[in-house]
Amino acid sequence: MEVRVLLRRHLCMHLWAHDSRETEWVSDSEPIRLCFVCLGNICRSPTAEGIMESLIAEAGLQTRIEVDSAGTGSWHRGEPADARAIAEATRRGVELRSRASTFRTGDAHAYDLVLAMDHTNRFDLIDLTPEPELRERIFLLRSFDPALSADDPHDGSVPDPWSGGDEGFATVYDLIEAACIGLLEHVRTTMLIEGHR
Repeated sequence: MEVRVLLRRHLCMHLWAHDSRETEWVSDSEPIRLCFVCLGNICRSPTAEGIMESLIAEAGLQTRIEVDSAGTGSWHRGEPADARAIAEATRRGVELRSRASTFRTGDAHAYDLVLAMDHTNRFDLIDLTPEPELRERIFLLRSFDPALSADDPHDGSVPDPWSGGDEGFATVYDLIEAACIGLLEHVRTTMLIEGHR
């Protein structure tokens, strides 16, 4: 836990350290748009959306990066996040406010990056995105975790905690937070500062 807190503080300090001249280098184009996707959009992806919103606010980038979340399935559409996900996020000081929505064919047009929670989600997103150039926007969220190893027990995925106990939601939160820290650094250095549009 201490390592994650230190990484988060380091990232925020690194972002704040850039002076106004570098900030002005970023164009006044549309914000970078990110969408986190899991199966039902009630556990993992709303957690990722809430964590990323918190990190973006800490970095002062609310006007430069927008976040959203969705599910590949539609059966929870309109529902709030799972109570266990909300409880774990609240315990960490993060609010989950979104309601479930469905990722549909063509939705990749609206986002610069689409972040899948697991391999099945990613394959489903590819099926929903026939355009080759848009498929290049689809990634596994945890591919942005700099600490991800080849022998990762979750095979680079964020496991679905829905059918398990509260401890699964704590594990999922930790995995998502680590990945979102790396994702924000990627967006800042390769999409904002270097000029995305």
